[in-house]
Amino acid sequence: MSWTQVCYRYDGTYSGFLSCVFHSYVDREEPVEFRTPEDMCVSLYPLRTVETDEDHAKRVYRSFAKFGREGQRLAVRCFLTSLPERELWLWRFLRLGYDLGPKIGLALTDPTVDKVRKAVQHLEHEAHQYTGFVRFSELDGALVGEIQPKDRVLPLLRPHFCSRYPQERFVLHDRTHGEALFHRPGPQGWAILPVEDFRMGPAGAEELAYRTLWRTFYDTIAIEGRRNPKCRMTNMPKHYWAMMTEFQKDWDTALL
Repeated sequence: MSWTQVCYRYDGTYSGFLSCVFHSYVDREEPVEFRTPEDMCVSLYPLRTVETDEDHAKRVYRSFAKFGREGQRLAVRCFLTSLPERELWLWRFLRLGYDLGPKIGLALTDPTVDKVRKAVQHLEHEAHQYTGFVRFSELDGALVGEIQPKDRVLPLLRPHFCSRYPQERFVLHDRTHGEALFHRPGPQGWAILPVEDFRMGPAGAEELAYRTLWRTFYDTIAIEGRRNPKCRMTNMPKHYWAMMTEFQKDWDTALL
């Protein structure tokens, strides 16, 4: 029995995508496109709207155990990447995983596995970079920071910062994807939520003084005779500079 090619429209969430995977197998449909409500494109394939069903999503998620540890990691994290047409690549990966089982993690020469693996590697590398490049500011009794990543790195950054600042109230805002990690002391005191029109607000005199001290320290320890711009950009790419205190020269203007 052949599979019917369709275009799935879903809410853009991971649970919504897993619900699409569930229906693709139940109804023997092969998704060739995935659309979210923000997409205005017209599809040449039959359009089917899939409502998010948490029970269906959990059944699909539990099935990832068949992929082995490496395959399960790729299946979970690929959705967080900035891979173009990530849903389509991930669906192909899952279908291959159901055929290969734990061997999916070893199929390095397969184009689908290679594509997903490289996207996840980029995600993990970017998250690792942000563990050192995030800069928090003290505003109204809470630590507030902003990042502008290519991938959705907040789920990967959450364990690091929640364990590093367990007694702090902090917010880490992702400008690119319009969401933020909120944390407060206590068990399960965190959440990643969508936000709109996020503004850090003006810094107080003490915070501005600390920023000046940090920039002074950063400039002072530099050795002028050993300046190597290419080496610095290799270890600290310019992509991260816009959100880092040591590269900000006019904070009052930047925060307004």
